[in-house]
Amino acid sequence: MKLLPLPAFSDNYIWMVHDGRDALVVDPGDAAPVQQALRSMQLSLRTILVTHHHGDHTGGVAELRERWGARVFGPAREAIPEPFTALHDGEQLQALGLRFTVLDVPGHTAGHIAYYCASLDGAPVLFCGDTLFSGGCGRLFEGTPAQMHASLSRLAALPDDTRVCCAHEYTLANLAFAQAVEPDNRALADYLAHCRQLRRAGQPTLPSTMAIERAVNPFVRTAEISVRQAAQAHAPDTDPQDPVAVLATLRQWKNDFR
Repeated sequence: MKLLPLPAFSDNYIWMVHDGRDALVVDPGDAAPVQQALRSMQLSLRTILVTHHHGDHTGGVAELRERWGARVFGPAREAIPEPFTALHDGEQLQALGLRFTVLDVPGHTAGHIAYYCASLDGAPVLFCGDTLFSGGCGRLFEGTPAQMHASLSRLAALPDDTRVCCAHEYTLANLAFAQAVEPDNRALADYLAHCRQLRRAGQPTLPSTMAIERAVNPFVRTAEISVRQAAQAHAPDTDPQDPVAVLATLRQWKNDFR
């Protein structure tokens, strides 16, 4: 099995998994890069997985389904281009011989889901859309800080070696903010240097791993004293003992961070 990020728009990734013959893609906001990859590698598209309803994740679904007859899966509580198989938390699906478990992870949108595969070539993989980014999390367009905290906590409980396949190349900007929160975090400094090197070489920073995110991502580190203190220093009315309040402060801080 091959796991590939296909660049789309200015900073999206459409994730592709293929076995040399058949392929699945995740969140194809644009059909063109998918079609190009399928042609160049002589693949047939069998499955489309969608995490949430935003157009930069769904814009290419109809064209790809019409061209390939691919089966589309998506969140039951969101408006995805019809027809599609609606998925609920805890359900499982099979694609390319892989078993994916559906995880409800609201916050960025109300019905956002993620797809977790316990073994793709011997290691787990997570397609998390815009809920979790490397070093960050999605904006709260439809959900609440409590929902996002619960969703991130659920994802952070996955195994250390889980490959985190986010949908955007936001890593360097996220890590700049993370350093403002935790300037003395050595793991964060090392990871930022690594990611800068990747980008200079024209390489994606993704996938990350869950072990990395637990070490560097302030949005999954809301129980850490350093993160709680930083949140309270930024917004003195933040209750540092309440991880949801800490996350809410971090998210607003990040929204305004330049």
